[in-house]
Amino acid sequence: MKFNFKKYSTGILMLAIITSVSSCKKYLEEDSRSNFTQDNYFTSANQARTFVNGIYGGYINNINYGLYFFQNGDAYGEAPFITLELFAGHTTTLGQSTNNKKVINQNTDPTNPGFETVWKSCYTAIEECNLALARIPAINMDAAVKKSLLGEVYFLRAFYYYHLVRLYGDVPLLTAPVDLKSPLLYPERTPQAQVYDQVVNDLLAAEQSGLPNTDQTGRTSMGAVHTLLSSVYLTMAGYPLQKTENYAKAAAEAKQVLPLYTLFDNYAYLHDNPHKNQGELIFQSQYLVGVATNAITQLTVPFNLQVGAYGDHLGAMIPTDDFFKSYEAGDKRTEEKQFYFSKYPNANNPADTINFGEHCLYKYFQVESSVSGTANSGKCDENWTLLRLPEAMLTYAEASNEVNGPTADAYDAVNQIRTRANLKPLAGLSKDQFRIAIWKERYHELAYENKAYFDIQRTHQIYDVKNNTFGPATSTPNEQGVTMKAQYYLWPVPQRERNTNTKLTQNTGW
Repeated sequence: MKFNFKKYSTGILMLAIITSVSSCKKYLEEDSRSNFTQDNYFTSANQARTFVNGIYGGYINNINYGLYFFQNGDAYGEAPFITLELFAGHTTTLGQSTNNKKVINQNTDPTNPGFETVWKSCYTAIEECNLALARIPAINMDAAVKKSLLGEVYFLRAFYYYHLVRLYGDVPLLTAPVDLKSPLLYPERTPQAQVYDQVVNDLLAAEQSGLPNTDQTGRTSMGAVHTLLSSVYLTMAGYPLQKTENYAKAAAEAKQVLPLYTLFDNYAYLHDNPHKNQGELIFQSQYLVGVATNAITQLTVPFNLQVGAYGDHLGAMIPTDDFFKSYEAGDKRTEEKQFYFSKYPNANNPADTINFGEHCLYKYFQVESSVSGTANSGKCDENWTLLRLPEAMLTYAEASNEVNGPTADAYDAVNQIRTRANLKPLAGLSKDQFRIAIWKERYHELAYENKAYFDIQRTHQIYDVKNNTFGPATSTPNEQGVTMKAQYYLWPVPQRERNTNTKLTQNTGW
């Protein structure tokens, strides 16, 4: 069976930032060969490394797959990272996107292209994971290097399945390569409890693989494994599985992350180039001008205002004013050019300040690409952050509270985040009060990082920002006056997938 080598060579380029010029050149020279098959490709350590690099993501027919599916979209802002925020209810968008409007108003359907993008991108990467796990063990290479490579693959397969099972519920569970003759070419959906068990098993395998504690190149690390597994356990403790014994496991995994990373002392480091993959940034998808650019800044600046030297100013993901106002008084994150901004110099006339009339996400504004007349002018290569230290800290605080109530360690984890935000430390709270405080902190610190919708799923509670409280997700209207339908706890199985595979059933309500 032949496979498309071009997509793997592209995957190497997507991770160009993590290789030296000489090694990248060597990979590219190796990639110039043609007619590779599974039988004659997996023969060397270099080939194994090259293939694993590709699993992090790349392009097939100009469509992102792997870790890059989050930003895969069009000029109207129909990208999965925006769709996830629209589901959470604290985001507005410009009026050109019919599909985004349908998500906001809870009347979308299984033909929404974003649903298919995520499904297809994750399964493309999973197929590659399965192939790597099947073929790399037979390669004659250094045993420790091989074990570490397989650890990366186990982590990545878990990452992709974790997104699939949370978004779609029961999904086909494929753990071996599938070809045109396989009986699993058209698989049925697997109960989600089994999928979660596979995710856990893959991450436990990754923990035993000898990965480094941290990594500043864009690859998987032990810190990333512990962070993801703590998130998985926290999710399993909530809805729909409600395996509350996993709170203790979530706390134990998250606690191992805390000594490995440090909080930035400047919020600007979250979205600049010099600090990629460092400090509190545990795991990111990689972008580099000349290799792959990221549209996130163009998508999140105000619509049709010359804020930065970009060809497009799309306003596709704008925080609601009520959400911005839900932060505590004096919170540094709401100060101008911290997490948000409401004005900026005109890119064509810097002496002229543009007032937006709303608060946009400075969190995703890349200064390096906003300046006219530079090599990077208008070309954003900001990394997309998938996991960072505050998530692990808040997971630890929440999970340990469920087991032991608010301990000194739990307070310390959340109060480090609050201290950086110039807020008073939490103290003297009951178990229930502490839980709510952590949930609020997750919304405010991890704002617009694709965490809120998953928190709604696992807690069945939604943040009522107007009243600064939480209420049942399916009976509490958000600030846009929309109440979540129960069917929206899951995404629909994409209609095109069901047209191709008639064994795929549809989620309730869709």
